This record gives sequence, structure tokens and C-alpha cells, in this order.
Amino acid sequence: MRSAIIIGGGISGLAAAWELRGTTDVTVLESAPRVGGQMRSAYLAGVPVDVGAEAVTALRPEAVGLVHEVGLGEALRDPARAATVVWSNGALRTFPGEHVMGIPVDPVGLTGTGLLSDGGIDRLRREEALPARGLERDVAVAEYLAGRIGREAVDRLVAPLVGARDGASADRLSLRAALPRLAAVADHGGSVIGALRTVRTAPPPLGGAAQGLQGGLSRLPRVVAQASGARILTGTRAQELRRTPSGRWRVLAATADGPLVVEADAVVCALPAPAAAALLYPHAPGADAELDSIRHAGTAVVTLAFSRAVMPKRIPQGNGYVVPPIEGWATREVTFLSNKWQHLAAAEPGLFLLRISMGHIEEERQLALPDRHLIRTAVRELRQALGAVGEPVAAHVMRWENALPQYDVGHMERVARIHSAVRELPGVDICGAAFAGVDVAACVATGRAAALRLLGAAA
Repeated sequence: MRSAIIIGGGISGLAAAWELRGTTDVTVLESAPRVGGQMRSAYLAGVPVDVGAEAVTALRPEAVGLVHEVGLGEALRDPARAATVVWSNGALRTFPGEHVMGIPVDPVGLTGTGLLSDGGIDRLRREEALPARGLERDVAVAEYLAGRIGREAVDRLVAPLVGARDGASADRLSLRAALPRLAAVADHGGSVIGALRTVRTAPPPLGGAAQGLQGGLSRLPRVVAQASGARILTGTRAQELRRTPSGRWRVLAATADGPLVVEADAVVCALPAPAAAALLYPHAPGADAELDSIRHAGTAVVTLAFSRAVMPKRIPQGNGYVVPPIEGWATREVTFLSNKWQHLAAAEPGLFLLRISMGHIEEERQLALPDRHLIRTAVRELRQALGAVGEPVAAHVMRWENALPQYDVGHMERVARIHSAVRELPGVDICGAAFAGVDVAACVATGRAAALRLLGAAA
């Protein structure tokens, strides 16, 4: 394999380019003016803040490993350690003790917190005594957990954490795709809480569960693009994929300067599912239908700066809070950036920076409103939780349309069928957030895996 075209310059496609470096002549086609996809930074009151992904998980090695490989390891920063806080039943309430995606290891610790009613806590306490059979099929997170820990715990504890991560609905989210550790428990039968208790002693990763990057996470795709040695063509939208008589692949693209034709031995499709479906349809119609069936949620990130001098004397503690969808708010998560990241607090000590993530898969109407309305809604809901905070001195709105693929029930089987159909095409592979996780580490893993499969097939 002498040459390859990577369609899509997000971190998945760039990870593929990095994996192919030194062995293949690589061209990356990116429709946007810059690489990085949803890894983007902006200046708020003179401070660079992430307005897309803000951290990489340290619970798996792919993203942190790539950061070190491209020479950015010294810029990694640990967040402040803080408990999980949930807005529930009219107040901010701190989650006591350990939990896994909202499922408490010790239900007794919830007593007196206001997170659940007495009946909800009693339901949790009885979970270990409930009979259980192993599941024989994939089910929704809510369907399985409501039968184990009760619907109130699902709505008040699990749903806000699931929604904060990817705007998903627990009533449609695949248990096997989204929570594989719990799915393994469900497949074998038995107590969820009991199983979580047996593994809670696993040591935490060095540096915590996630890490940020000083100067913004958008530094990573820029550096990977440069270090990969690939030819990066931004403002270039792939419109059609054709097979040549010699067996190579030809991409017809549109640029500001007119049509562009690029030809190579192999292609990595690193696009969102709908765009990938359109390109692959003439060659893998089975994959096209499956890709089109993946729903996507839109989201908006509203970043605000407040003057510490006019905020309440009690600056908010912790790293922020999540909001259960059952509350009916536009906000799904609030991050106190100036508490969570010491380097942001040091950059402008007179300001308090916050980030509000808005939008759920089943409630996206708010996202169609003008920026000023989103800012007003974010501030109003912030005041409901924190009290008087004054007016922001600076605000930034970043909209991400159809940004979060939804892993509905049966997702893993759907992904398997997509990969099976695509691999019938010699010299073609596919990667991205639609398949194995929306976090940066999962995207890096899919990109590098696609590149390795192509290299293996060509060997």
C-alpha cells in the first residue's frame, strides 16, 4: 500500500494518519477550515478554553499515549478531585461515597442526602436480594437497571450521568455498548451492586480518571496532523468515491477553488455516520443503511466568565454538577472550569469561568434559538442552582449539530454489520465516534485500528 486517502480530519482520521506515518503517502481531506473536529478551543476574556471535548480519559491508554507520542505529554494537566454533584429535587446534592455511573456501591450512604426518596433508597438496598437471570439480548440501560435498582434511581442518579456524557436517553441507550461492565453482570445474572462492590478496590489511574491539556485540547489534533507528515487539505469536501479500473480508489472533492480529484491505493472513511453512508452507498449499500440508522444528538456549549468581585462571597465549590433530564432543564451539565483546572484559574485570577452543556437527544428545540437566548437560559438555570451570580462579563456559544452519535439498543450488532460490509471492499476501512465510543480515546483507537487493518491486508 503506497498511498492512502483519509476522509475526515477529526482525531479519528488523524490517528489513522499517525499510524500510517513513514510507511504510506497519506492525504487527509477535511471539509472544515481546520482539523480537529469537535476538539476546538476559543478565547473567553483572553483565556483559551475548550468549547468541544475538554479532557481525555486516563482509564484507557490510547489518547494519553498519543499525547505523549507527539511530544505534548508535559502539557497534560490533572483536574481537581471532587465528588459528583447532582441538581435534584430543588437543590444541589453531593453524591456520597463511590458509584459507577450513578449506581452506588453503598446505598445506605444516600440516606439524608435528598438524592432519592426513602422508598427509592429502600429499593436500592433490596437489589442484592433480587433474583436474576442472565440476559439473552441487548436491552436499554433503563430497562435493565429499573428492574434492578428502581426507576427513581435510574432517573435521578444514572440518567444525568449518561446524559452528561453523550446527550443520550437511558430509555434507548444500549446497555452492552454504553456500559459493558454492567452488561457483563447482566449477561451472567446476579446483583449489580454486589458485583460493583467486588471491583471497587481497583487502583485509580495515575493522574486521575481524566486529563486536560494546557492551552486547550485542540492543540492535540494540530500537532498530530503536523507530526504525521500527511498532506492536509482543509476546506475540501469529499463528494464521491469511485473505484478505478486498476483497482485503486478515486475521491472527487469540492474546494473553494473548484473540483479536486485525488487517487490512492486505500481509503479510510473517518466521517460522521450520515456522511460516511452517502460516500459508501454505491459500494456497500448494506453499510449505508446501517450507518443511516444511527441517530445523532446536537449539543451547545455555553462558556461564561464572571467577575469574582461581584459573585456571591461563597464561590461555588467542586467541579460542577449534572442535571437529570427529568428536571426538564436545557442544561445537562455545568463545569466550574476555574475550580476543575488550576491552569485556567491561574490564567485569569479575577474571573470565574464556567461551561454549560445543553441539549438532549429528545429535547433539542432550545438549540435552534439565537445565541443570546441560549446564554440567557444558561444564566437563568445557573441562578436557580447557585443563587445570584451577577451578569457574565464574557460569553461564548459553540453549537455542535448532530455531534453525538446515539448507541441505541443493538448498537454493537449494527457496528459489526457495518464493518463486515465495508471489509468486503478491498483497501477501504472506516472509523470514528459512531462505533466504539464518543470520547477521544475511543476515537483514537478506531482510527489507529483502521490503519493497522489496511496495512495488514496489504502486507
